[in-house]
Amino acid sequence: MGMPAEERLGLDVKRAEQLLMAAKHAAVKQAGVTVPQYAALLVLAGNPGISNAALARQCLVTPQASNVVLKNLMDRGLVERRPHPWHRQMLETHLTDEGRRALALADAAAVTIERRIAAAFTPEERDLLRDLLARFGRALTDSPGPDDATNSDISQHVTDDH
Repeated sequence: MGMPAEERLGLDVKRAEQLLMAAKHAAVKQAGVTVPQYAALLVLAGNPGISNAALARQCLVTPQASNVVLKNLMDRGLVERRPHPWHRQMLETHLTDEGRRALALADAAAVTIERRIAAAFTPEERDLLRDLLARFGRALTDSPGPDDATNSDISQHVTDDH
C-alpha cells in the first residue's frame, strides 16, 4: 500500500461531501425535489431564460444530465421551456409559479444546512477552509505529473459525476 488511509485527504473530502449531500437530500426532499433538481431551480431563479448548456455548466453536470433534470422538472410543472424570441432553435428555460414555490421551500431547508455548517466555524476558519479547498482543487488541476491524469481528464470527470 503506497499511502496509509489515514493520510489520504481525498477520503476526508469524500466523507464530508457524502455527509453534505445526504443532509441536503433529506432537506430538499421535503419540497419534493432532488438535490440536482434543487440546484437547477436555484440557477434558473438567478438566470431566467438560460440555455441548457449554460445551466449544465453552472450545475457542474453534462448537458445530457441537465436535460434529464429539466425533463423531470417540466413533467412536474416546475419549469417551462420556450423558444428564444430571436433564436427560435434555442430554448429558454423559466421557472413556473409552482417552480418558484418548490424552490422557496427547498432553499429554506438547504439554507438551514448551510447555516449549521457555517456555525461550526468562525468567520476566519470559513475563509481558511475556502482557501484550503481552493488549494486542494489546484493541486489536482495544476500541471499534473507524467503519471497523473491530465487536466482535461480530471475536469471531464468532475463534470460527468456532478
